[in-house]
Amino acid sequence: MLELAFACTGVECDRFAVAPTLVFDVRISEHTGVPVHAMALQCQIRIEPHRRVYDDDEARRLVDVFGARSQWAESMHPFQFASVTHLVPGFRDHTQVAIPVPCTYDMEVTCGKYFESLDGGDVPFLLLFSGSVFVGGGTGFTVERVPWHHECSHLMPVSVWRDMMSLHFGDSGWLRLRRESIDAIRAYAARVAIPTWDQAVERLLKEAGWTAE
Repeated sequence: MLELAFACTGVECDRFAVAPTLVFDVRISEHTGVPVHAMALQCQIRIEPHRRVYDDDEARRLVDVFGARSQWAESMHPFQFASVTHLVPGFRDHTQVAIPVPCTYDMEVTCGKYFESLDGGDVPFLLLFSGSVFVGGGTGFTVERVPWHHECSHLMPVSVWRDMMSLHFGDSGWLRLRRESIDAIRAYAARVAIPTWDQAVERLLKEAGWTAE
């Protein structure tokens, strides 16, 4: 029976990826000395928001995620960030693997709203591992499951996320709208001679009497 252990040693942005991608550096150890031929590793990554503190500005932005601060004791629970599969090459004793995780800037997704609400500090991640391990034997290979209890925590600086999004989007973001909404805004902008989407939305907000706090 293998004795496995997992630890996340860092998270960084893949600066050469086509789309926003975080790379989780994971150290895998095996303590019985049995050579591992390969591992089909499944990694579920969660954000544990209750493990950090939030200032008043962050709390205001997080209202549409967790509700008012007075509700957080009941509403602030861990939520899914990603679930990925990674093939780990053979090793003995220990190895270090880089697990790429594609990310989204979609502001309708909880993690997108969450990251955009943070000014600084760290994001508390929990990584949960499962999968299959292939071990060489005298007549072939045997397969063992990675026990479900294997997990590790890691704190990623918010600056890593912001640098990654800045690399791909600069000082811009994007919103997903229904086709009818896009057509309506486009027609409005054409009628009042507004050249950009940003200016059209800014004018609509102004006409609605809304100003940023």
